[in-house]
Parts: sequence; structure tokens; C-alpha cells
Amino acid sequence: MTSMNKLIFVVTTLLSIVSRCSSIYCYYCNSAENSACLDLTKYDPNTLAINIPIVNCATAVPAPMTTEFFCRKIVQTIFNHHKEPEVRITRGCGWQTSQEPCYTTKSNSHYGTSCQCFSDYCNSGDKLDSTTATALFLALAACLYFYR
Repeated sequence: MTSMNKLIFVVTTLLSIVSRCSSIYCYYCNSAENSACLDLTKYDPNTLAINIPIVNCATAVPAPMTTEFFCRKIVQTIFNHHKEPEVRITRGCGWQTSQEPCYTTKSNSHYGTSCQCFSDYCNSGDKLDSTTATALFLALAACLYFYR
């Protein structure tokens, strides 16, 4: 392994660890109580700040000690008797990770998709954890630029 490859490996590893060990901020809402929670991508940052709470998971959620928090987005279709199905979106913090970034649940009463991500505000839209990918790309680009 060349020294350049070693450097890239070390930087990438450190960035991954830092993003997962620090406290994480997530959008926190339920579309049953706040219709703005249905689609955060249609709002500008100022409107989002007014309408959708942001929480620091490490201080807002009572959870077991030494927990790695992450952001979560759950999309559920709830089947009601004698009514149209209702789509409900819940955004918040989680602490029990899944092996997959997203998984589905099904029952007679609902169908749901739950996705987890590990960077600040990553539960705002469909593309989860884009901040970490961007940080890794920028670190790699900087290494290649400075060590060519």
C-alpha cells in the first residue's frame, strides 16, 4: 500500500468515526400533528426552522447509556376501515440500528418503511446520509490535490 493510499484510508476512517461519535441533530415531527412533516424538501431553510423542531438526540431522548444515536424517518400507510388509507411520516431519533439502511414492515393495519441515517438533519428527505458521503468525497479530493 502506498503512502497516499494509507493517508486516504486513515482520513476516511477518522471521518467515519467522528461523524458517528459526535452528537447528532435530527428533525423531530409527526405528520399526524404537523402536516409540514410530510415533505420537508418543499420548504426553504427559514420556513423549516420555524415549523419543524430540530433536536440533539443525545440530550432529547432518554435511552440506554453509551448509545449511538442516529436519525430516523418512518413512512407508514395506515389502512383504516371505511376510510381512505392515511400516509403518516414520523421523523426523529433512534438508537437500535438495523443491518440495512431501510427496512419495511407489513401487517393488516399498516405498511411501513423505516430508514436510518447517521449525519445531522439527514432525515429530511429521500436521500439519507448524503452529508457523510459529501464529507468523505471532499476529504478524498483534498488528499489527492495536496499529495499528488
